[in-house]
Amino acid sequence: MRLRALLETEALGLRLLGGEEELDRTVRGVMTTDLRDPSRYLTGGELVLTGLAWRRNSADSEPFVRILASAGVAGLAAGEAELGDIPDDLVSACVRNRLPLFAVNEDVAFATITEYVVRQVSGERAGDLAAVVDRHRRLMTSGPAGGGPDVVLDLLTTDLDLRAWVLSPTGRQIAGAGEPLAPGICATLASEHLAAVRTGRRGPHRLSIQGITYSLFSIRGHGRGPGQAVRDVRESVLSDWLLAVEADAGDWPAERLDLLQGVTQLIAVERDRRDAARTVRRRLAQEVLELVQTGAPPAEIAARLRVAAPVLLPGLGAAPHWQVVVARVDWDSGDIPGGPVAQSLLEEILVDPSMSGPEPSDRIAVAHAGDEAIALVPLPALSGDAGEDKGPDSALHADVLLATVREPLAAGLADDGRLTLGVSAAVHSAEGLRGALEEARHARRVAAARPGRVCAAGHHELASHVLLLPFVPDDVRRAFTARLLDPLRDYDRRHRAELIPTLEAFLDCDGSWTRCATRLHLHVNTLRYRVGRIEQLTARDLSRLEDKLDFFLALRMS
Repeated sequence: MRLRALLETEALGLRLLGGEEELDRTVRGVMTTDLRDPSRYLTGGELVLTGLAWRRNSADSEPFVRILASAGVAGLAAGEAELGDIPDDLVSACVRNRLPLFAVNEDVAFATITEYVVRQVSGERAGDLAAVVDRHRRLMTSGPAGGGPDVVLDLLTTDLDLRAWVLSPTGRQIAGAGEPLAPGICATLASEHLAAVRTGRRGPHRLSIQGITYSLFSIRGHGRGPGQAVRDVRESVLSDWLLAVEADAGDWPAERLDLLQGVTQLIAVERDRRDAARTVRRRLAQEVLELVQTGAPPAEIAARLRVAAPVLLPGLGAAPHWQVVVARVDWDSGDIPGGPVAQSLLEEILVDPSMSGPEPSDRIAVAHAGDEAIALVPLPALSGDAGEDKGPDSALHADVLLATVREPLAAGLADDGRLTLGVSAAVHSAEGLRGALEEARHARRVAAARPGRVCAAGHHELASHVLLLPFVPDDVRRAFTARLLDPLRDYDRRHRAELIPTLEAFLDCDGSWTRCATRLHLHVNTLRYRVGRIEQLTARDLSRLEDKLDFFLALRMS
């Protein structure tokens, strides 16, 4: 709205004292202040309302007006309730600094002016932005992309003063207006959104973090193709993006909520474009996987990898190393295909969480077979001595792969879903790819034997005793652990003793009495008494290697 419109509204009780030639300035907001220096709270375009409490003498007017003019405010309105007539020194200062000045009748409350300006400005912005969003949507659905989600978020910032970010279900920032959110905040927002979706709560979902309120809107893709309509929220909850807006949408009018829903639909168009662009990479992964699983000659697999490498690592001079990652999503009930869910999820998990934007996932090829998703991850080869294979520095490690995404994924899986993931060692030839696939699958089975909704295991664990544990039948596992540990648990429960923690510490210290006593802050004689009680209750001898090993395995399987 223009300053001129304020004078034309009789109910506001404004009288122009100077600056008639500046009345076509645009008003973008309103602020009430009696601070001597309000510059930190000004962004430009405001109508500033003041009761003149900051003015002690005539010398105060010039500095105050100069601060407002430097901040780019639209105009100044001074109330007559405090001093009666507006002081001449303030009028003169506004003339010198070309700042329009209004007098506010003492019978008119500042709240009346504020409400009027906010209503007019918000209505105009929402209408203008809605038109822009609609035009942008038509352009994007019928032609090339219009700049991606960042363009849409810039519209929200410039036209509605809303800061917003597009996040993946793992909490990675895909797009944003202004400063990026801290990773911890992104993860919390994603977790809250996924938990709300899984419990069926209607959006937008709201939460406060560090005193700031965020409203969360779902961004659902539409280009799933024939026969791929979502029948169950679990089919899409782990792949849909979300829009986080720094505002409380609880008291928004229906028009603004509709506008934000239009923004999410617009961003969904970009999401669908990204999914369509993945088709080539998915097909490459599927072709390589079929060759590997059918035992094709290494030369044929190598030829297919040479085709895939330029697509996944454009401009790479040397042939890459490859790693294989296998993921599986299992649901406790319902006929939900796990393969497509695991495929979309793996494409996101394998992106470096420090990278923003939709493009980082463009170098990851993931196929799915049944309920299993399999990723071919290219890694640049190291430059080293001829014939020396050092392995890539950037190799994935299972123990850190899920660290930053475990919290949001657990919320999305809720109490009826599970993600398990296995990572192979890096290989540098087609001959090693079949072994890498089997290695990743074995590692995933090791992860599946662990408790928790989100678990991963790496190739290095396959050379350990833990490889054997997942293949022990459950009834054998329960009988073995009960026979060794139940007498100790019962004793601890009856006597409030700590035989189980003592046993764990004793084995962890390799049977060293001194180190174990120090760790537990016990006298060595007290430790010897506890160990003796363990041996008495179980009829085992902790000085024998076989009995130590049995206790160790029982603790690991319990």
